[in-house]
Parts: sequence; C-alpha cells; structure tokens
Amino acid sequence: MWYFYRQLVQVSICSTAMNTEERFSKNMSYQNSGQSEKLSTQNMQSDRALLIAVIFLVVIGLMSIFSASAPKCIEMGVNPARFLIQQALGVIVGFVGLKFLSNFHYKKLMTYTLPFALVVIILLVMVKVAGVTVNGAQRWINIGPMSMQPSEFAKPAVVLLLAGVFYRNPIIMDNNKIVTAFIPILIMLGLIYMQPNLSMLLLLLITSVAIYICAGGSLQLIFMGGACFIPLLLLKGLRGYQSSRIVTWLHPEADPLGAGYNVIQSLVAFASGGFYGVGYGSSKQKLAWLPEAHTDFIYAVIGEEHGFIGCLLIICLFWTILQRGFIIAAKCQDMYGKLLALGLTFSICFQGFLNMWVASSFVPATGVPMPFISYGGSSVMVSLWMVGILLNISKDNVKRIRNYTNVRNI
Repeated sequence: MWYFYRQLVQVSICSTAMNTEERFSKNMSYQNSGQSEKLSTQNMQSDRALLIAVIFLVVIGLMSIFSASAPKCIEMGVNPARFLIQQALGVIVGFVGLKFLSNFHYKKLMTYTLPFALVVIILLVMVKVAGVTVNGAQRWINIGPMSMQPSEFAKPAVVLLLAGVFYRNPIIMDNNKIVTAFIPILIMLGLIYMQPNLSMLLLLLITSVAIYICAGGSLQLIFMGGACFIPLLLLKGLRGYQSSRIVTWLHPEADPLGAGYNVIQSLVAFASGGFYGVGYGSSKQKLAWLPEAHTDFIYAVIGEEHGFIGCLLIICLFWTILQRGFIIAAKCQDMYGKLLALGLTFSICFQGFLNMWVASSFVPATGVPMPFISYGGSSVMVSLWMVGILLNISKDNVKRIRNYTNVRNI
C-alpha cells in the first residue's frame, strides 16, 4: 500500500518531466546533421522561453511596484519612485548573478554549498542579534542604507544541500549520513522559526519534502513525520497572530475591521478589476484600504488594475517556468542536476502560486512575497540567481545533446 502511494505522488509531481524525458529519448535517435541542428535549436528555444517568462515577470513587477507604492511614497513625503529605484537595484544585481551562474557549471556548486550554507547561518544569527524588527517580526539586517532578508538566501541553500546529499548518499544506501547532513538545514530552520517567520519555514519544509520524494524517499516516513509535526505546530508552534490568520481565513467577515481586513480588501480589489481591470495606476484599493499593496498583496493590485486577463498572464508565466524547469530536470542525466532543477523550480513556483492563493483567500495569509514581482531586493536577487542555475543545467543538456549527435554522425 505504501509503495502504491509513493509511486502515485512521484508520478503526480514529476509527470511533466517524465513525459518530456520520453520525447527526449526519441530525439536522441536522430542521426543526420539536419535533425541534430533542429534539436539543438529547440533546446535553445527552451532556454529562451524560461528567460523570457522571467523577464516579463520582472518588468511587470517593476511596473506594479511603482503603481502600488507611489501613493505611499507621496504620503511619506519622499520620491514617488523610491521603492521602484530600490527594486531596480536588486534586479540589476540579480541579473548580474544570473549571467554569472548561467555560465558557471552547476556541479562546481557542490564545492561551495557548505560554505554558502554557513554564511547564511551567520546572517541568520546576525538577524537574531542585531536585526530590524518590523510588525513584530525580526527578519532583516541593515547594511548601510540597504536592508537584507537572510531567510531568502536559505531557499537556494536548502535546495543545494539536499541535492548534494541525495546525490552523494542515495536514500536506500545510507540514512545515517543523510541525517548528519541535515544538521545545517535544521539550524537554518530553527533560526528562521525564532524570527519568527513561519511562512518561510513552511516553504522550506515543503520544498525539502518535494526533493525527498523525487529522490526516492519513503512516503511512509513523510506521513509519520507530518502526523507528529502538524499537531505539535498547531498546539505549541503558532503564535497569537498566526492562529488568528487561520481563524480569519475561515471567517473573515467575523472581524472585517480587524484580523479579516486584509483578506476582505484584497477580494474587493479583485472584484473591482473585473475582466479587463480599471487601468494601470487607477487602483483605488492601494490608496488607503489595502495594506502591503506593494509586497504581500501586489497580486490583488494587479487584479484590480489589469483584471482577470492580468491575473491569467501571471499564472501563465509561472506555469511556463514550472514546465521549463521540469523539462530541464527530465533532460539532465545525473541525479544532482535533476534534483537541483526540480528543487529550484518548485521553490520559485510554489512560492508564486502560494502568494496568489493568499491574495485570493484560498489559503490563510502567510506573508510570502511573489517572486520577481513583490517588492524586496533580497527576494528578486535570489530568485534570479536560482534561474541562472536552471539556465546552466539547461545549457549543459544542450551541450551533451550536441556532443552525442556529433558522435553518432561520425
């Protein structure tokens, strides 16, 4: 029975990847130069599709941040483009990192994974010691005029650690080494929980579970761990405001001016936008009714200004990233690259869809920003760096296909 459930979940997570792998196997049988050239062109287009989707999201994000934050900046008496400029700096650094990582072979990352994880741990400790507290949460550290959110860097760190661990020590061979390798991850999760940042903690845990399943992990062990962790979290791990978010999600109308205010105003924004939206810059909810309009609820602003069409475009762009990421994973021939591509893709896309679900009141409010779109320099930098790694794995796939077809044609 457990074996059946395990196979079912693995198929559901990786079905797109497996279908693509079958098509890839057929393509490998092409022997003439014309067909091999066509195959290489198709793979290069896959890279372009991923990169174009990301660029579109970044541009939409910059436009939406300016629209959502300008009224707040005017109210504060500062430059209306203040948040836009700060986000643009993060985008520039992010694309520089993307360019570098897309040309840096992903297998070399294994050498730097542990040092990178240690740096992230040090930054998380600095948050606890001298971090900036905003709305009761201590998640940021100031570096000169800029601020940084170290928990964002934990996302690629966890994926890199898990991919390396399961590549070197397959689950069926040595569980003791895997448990030992989890120590840096557990330290990061503990420090993130202490901030408190439960939303990021859950995102990292769910990403870890997804990688574990794709690596061939036991679903029985996951269910047992979940059966112990979830009740403990509900009874002891939730703080007052976190519990109220769950209650508010179930009954937002019970406290429309208090805990349910954000959710109700977000739904009003979507309703006001209708099918085509009220037009760029014309949102009324962002003026005084929708808190965190440029961060957590920026999707609601997009829904009001660009309507159902704008929301659908965002969904399609994230779906493109998800599909391309799974295709990259399917075509990769080593387990490290597969798990790395799957983990990075899942982390980006799950966070994006989670933000949409929160804004649409499908799940309780989490405080998770939307990758590439929500305001936050650390978030957009890390997301672009993760895409850079995906592009490098894809480039390696293209190079391997070319070498294979060239040998077959000799």
